[in-house]
Order: sequence, then structure tokens, then C-alpha cells
Amino acid sequence: MLTDERKQEMRARREENAGRHIVGGMKTRTIIVDGQRVGFECVDIVTGESAVMAHRDIDSRNRILGYGIDPSALDDIGVSAIRRTMDECEILVVDEIGKFSVESEAFVDIVREALEKDMPTILTLHKKSRHPLLQDIRRRDDARILEVTPVNRALLPYKIHKLVRETY
Repeated sequence: MLTDERKQEMRARREENAGRHIVGGMKTRTIIVDGQRVGFECVDIVTGESAVMAHRDIDSRNRILGYGIDPSALDDIGVSAIRRTMDECEILVVDEIGKFSVESEAFVDIVREALEKDMPTILTLHKKSRHPLLQDIRRRDDARILEVTPVNRALLPYKIHKLVRETY
């Protein structure tokens, strides 16, 4: 929706960047096997590259909710996706900053760096996490926090689209 509109605007103005990506970043995708959630992978929105960052079968001293954590997956995919987005895209999306992702110091550092860049940024935050990064994001004056509920879940994409169009 937003990407198509922005590309049309750029083509209409004959801007040089008409072929570049508008939205970039990373998202977290659930891994389901035989109807059971067994892990999570982080996915680069632009390239589609992915790596497993948490899985029941990962043997790690660092375990959260029964999942072994592999912070190197976030370091390899998530950090590079965010860095590329800061350099090459117009809008940064990070879905989600939660219990698994804050286990990577490199990920926390790149998110902090991205927040200082002047670009529209859409983040999803784990509601209950009290990690300092999430607390800092919640305290920002330039952030708008929207809570996802079963009632508003279907309407939020339209609300976010409107907010980005108003400020972008």
C-alpha cells in the first residue's frame, strides 16, 4: 500500500530513485512444524534471507521460554538488514524487538543507531519486556505507541499507513 503509493509519486516526479526499495528492515517469522510452534527466524524484508534465531532444538545455555537462542542469526541477518535499510531505503521496519532479539548486543546497538537517524521507523515491541532498549524507546518524545489488541488488530495497518503518510 505505502510502497506502491510512494513509487508512483517518485515516478510522477521523475526522481532518480524510482527503482529503489521504499521499505526495509527485518521481521520475525514463526516456525511451525506439524501444527506446533518450534521456533522463530529473523527475515530480511528486502532480500528474503533468513536465519533461525530461536528454536526448541538449539542447544544453548541461553534459553527463553524453552527455546534455545542463537544471537548470531540476528547479527548476520537482522543487523545487516537494518544497516542496509538505513543506507538504501526510506522507511525502516523492525518486527519485533522482544525477548529473543535483545539477546544480541549488536542488534541492540544497531537499533539504537537507527533511532537516531532521521527516517520514518515502525517498530513492534514486546509489551512485557523491561529491557533498557525497549524502555528507552517507550520514553521517546518522537514516538507514537499503538497497542495491538484483538479488537484493533485488523485496523492497525490502515492507521499506521495514515500516520506515516501524515509525517512523511
